[in-house]
Amino acid sequence: MKFAKMALLATVFAATPMAANAQDTGATVYGNDDAAVGTVESNDGTTVVVNTGKHQAPLPANLLAEREGKWTVNATKAQIDGMMDQQVAQAEAAAQAQAAAEAEAAAKLDAAIAVGTPVITADAQPLGTISELMDANVVVENDEVGLVTLPRNFFALDANDALVARANLADIMAAVQGG
Repeated sequence: MKFAKMALLATVFAATPMAANAQDTGATVYGNDDAAVGTVESNDGTTVVVNTGKHQAPLPANLLAEREGKWTVNATKAQIDGMMDQQVAQAEAAAQAQAAAEAEAAAKLDAAIAVGTPVITADAQPLGTISELMDANVVVENDEVGLVTLPRNFFALDANDALVARANLADIMAAVQGG
């Protein structure tokens, strides 16, 4: 009986793909076409990074199996490089779109920071109107305290494109009045 359990366990173990171990850094990984895909650069137990010569492809460790003494993956080098090419292109496109959106938002904010533009506070209270632009500062004329000088990077646009000082009115007034 004990022998039968051991034989069953050995059969299951032999049929189960084994994930590459950390000590397999430098091992060659082969594709389902028996051609080399690349070499293992790192393995954290979950993700195995395989250098294909073109990409450092992160592969889930459970996709690698040891067969006939070789590490294999059920894909070809061309398929893995193609997937990585696509991921790199998508990441670059997303980064370009993000950079364009940030540039557009910065240009919109710069255009809004102009003499005569009304300014509200973060708590939606009117602060005043821009009366002067200096290099790194914006001067806002406030009916209660006169001129309030704020750093240019202290401003943002709200969802309605209104110019907002990034503090509430009470805090701005306390700072201006020395409190």
